[in-house]
Amino acid sequence: MHCGRGVARAVCNRYLALMNEMMPLAPLPRQRKPDWIRVKAPTGAGVAETRTMMRRLNLNTVCEEAACPNIGECWTKKHATVMILGDTCTRACAFCNVKTGMPRAVDALEPQHTADAAAELGLEHIVITSVDRDDLPDGGASQFVKVIQALRRTTPKTTIEILTPDFRNKAQAAVESIVEARPDVYNHNLETVPRLYPTIRPGARYYASLRLLESVKRHDPSIFTKSGVMVGLGEERLEVHQVMDDMRSADIDFLTMGQYLQPTPRHAKVMDFVTPQAFDAYAAIARAKGFLLVAASPLTRSSYHAGDDFEKMRAAREAKLARG
Repeated sequence: MHCGRGVARAVCNRYLALMNEMMPLAPLPRQRKPDWIRVKAPTGAGVAETRTMMRRLNLNTVCEEAACPNIGECWTKKHATVMILGDTCTRACAFCNVKTGMPRAVDALEPQHTADAAAELGLEHIVITSVDRDDLPDGGASQFVKVIQALRRTTPKTTIEILTPDFRNKAQAAVESIVEARPDVYNHNLETVPRLYPTIRPGARYYASLRLLESVKRHDPSIFTKSGVMVGLGEERLEVHQVMDDMRSADIDFLTMGQYLQPTPRHAKVMDFVTPQAFDAYAAIARAKGFLLVAASPLTRSSYHAGDDFEKMRAAREAKLARG
């Protein structure tokens, strides 16, 4: 548009200025990933075979649903984390890529299909997680129990690690029933520091999650407890140290720490890419605080190298008992 002279020109220029103010700015580009966080795309025969088997058994995996960056490495080794209770979550956390909505009915065949997958993959250690199911009277706890029982029948030598939701308003009964089924590891992630819960994990309560993990130890001290946090969401270093202290107060054995990655533009933004050196510093502090095991790196996730870590954690407990 071209402006003329005099008053008309002044009015025209003001109009153009207002239009420019009203025009939406171009979206800011997503922060470029540093070299240490990049991984190869999942390819290869092992990946294809694992995916085919999961589809045949009508099973979901958190590896796919949560867009895990380690899927290529894990599936090549035929290590997969089964996500029970469907693929639809009743919550909408700002960091999570799992879809949200009204879930379908619970699949009665899912426990045995999970055990069949463990047998077919030859798993020595399996991790079972789930979506949140606030729509169910027990939050889905009974399905965890059935999966553990099916695994004990079908692959009795496989050690079992579960990663549960917080069972909001149902935690006591849920934890009691699951602990009675005796998984080897009980994991529940705190995810982030308390200050960020309203925006990052709005459907959960930080101290309720801590109490859940504490209650596992109270019911059965022999079960290993585990929890994880993401960094890069805007947390402060001292806030992370306080989370470590809170975890130790709840007698949590194993801490995992990894870099948050933004799944899509509509999810919470990455505020900072934490360097490998900073992760090493966090790990050193966590070990000094008394965790049996710490896994901290940009690509660390709850079930990443879970089998190897379980063996390390068991050895660490035996060494501690021998010293004590």
